[in-house]
Amino acid sequence: MVTQKMNDTQKIQISDIVDQAERATQMVNQIRSRMLAPNAVKNPPVFSLTQLASLCGIDKGQVSYRISKGDLPAGHLNDKGSRREFSLAEARVWVQHYRAGQLRPDGARAVTIAVGNFKGGVSKTTTAMVLAQGLSLRGHKVLVIDADPQGSLTTLFGIMPDTEVTEEQTIAPLVYGETTTIRPAIQSTYWEGIDLVAASSSLFSAEFVLPSRQMKDPAFQFWDVLNLGLEDVRDDYDIIVIDTPPSLSYVTINAFMAADALIVPLPPNALDFASSAQFWSLFSDLASNLVENAGITKTFDFIHVLLARVDSADVASEVVRSWITATYREKVLPVEIPKTTVTSSSSAEFGTVYDISRYDGSMKTYSRARDAYDRVNDLVEVSIRNSWISQLSEGV
Repeated sequence: MVTQKMNDTQKIQISDIVDQAERATQMVNQIRSRMLAPNAVKNPPVFSLTQLASLCGIDKGQVSYRISKGDLPAGHLNDKGSRREFSLAEARVWVQHYRAGQLRPDGARAVTIAVGNFKGGVSKTTTAMVLAQGLSLRGHKVLVIDADPQGSLTTLFGIMPDTEVTEEQTIAPLVYGETTTIRPAIQSTYWEGIDLVAASSSLFSAEFVLPSRQMKDPAFQFWDVLNLGLEDVRDDYDIIVIDTPPSLSYVTINAFMAADALIVPLPPNALDFASSAQFWSLFSDLASNLVENAGITKTFDFIHVLLARVDSADVASEVVRSWITATYREKVLPVEIPKTTVTSSSSAEFGTVYDISRYDGSMKTYSRARDAYDRVNDLVEVSIRNSWISQLSEGV
């Protein structure tokens, strides 16, 4: 009798789930409002003279000299008048001046990078965000495309997917065939140098729309929709970063086929490693079928596997790390993203390590996390420059 009564009290009605969903949405909005108060808009970081010098690869003396010349932004004194600070927009002007030789050469087009993994919780979205931020801090103009219906990347930009994103601001019009260019969906963001194509739950419909269009029109190529939609903007950006759903969906296929390169975040965890094997198996089967049945040829300029969320205290991770290295060999980037309190706290505030102007905790911990991401962006930028060189040599 007691057991029966307990089971009855635990039955959940659909109406209860609806109420729960509403409460969850309200809570997220309340948290977002507190984190982003007073205007519910994210603010970009500001940079000290030392930080600016580091971004430009020069010493502080050179920064002071150029300020005296008056040909680059002089920044402003902070509220206390104790130090000079530079806005993100000002910092990017400096960086583009001093790193001009490392920016996209004339005649080259944007390099498109898809960040993917079929398993959630592997830092896929965070990786996409820090790539965009880090590369923009190196002077590049970046377009970010959130192709995941969950909209986590959109949330990192301070935008609530279910309440602040219209269908027209996503890739949905491309999927429906209402447009052939992604341009109308692009919006500016709080971060100078990064534009966004947002995501919302409406993208779930893509998994029904794309195969339906294929059935109605055998000539329709469901895998090429995003690729063709990007063609119109590839001369406007240096780098395009696509965050993909954690599954081999029709949208994921589109992202991979539109990409010049893949980055796969992979924690040194046995379950994540097993999932990555499935990732490559399913993708290789798909690619083989497209080659065989549709005559499609697809190449990537580079594929990088990134060890993420690495817990130095986890003894077992050392074993899994050896598996990853043996399996993916030269594709594994020679840098690891540590699991730290810095990344945890910044995520709780809808941000990344690059959103932090001044860290209140241990600077050693912050530097460890920031340095790791900086190193990843350095390595990825080298691969991107090689892609541009390849484009020019091939006359693309």
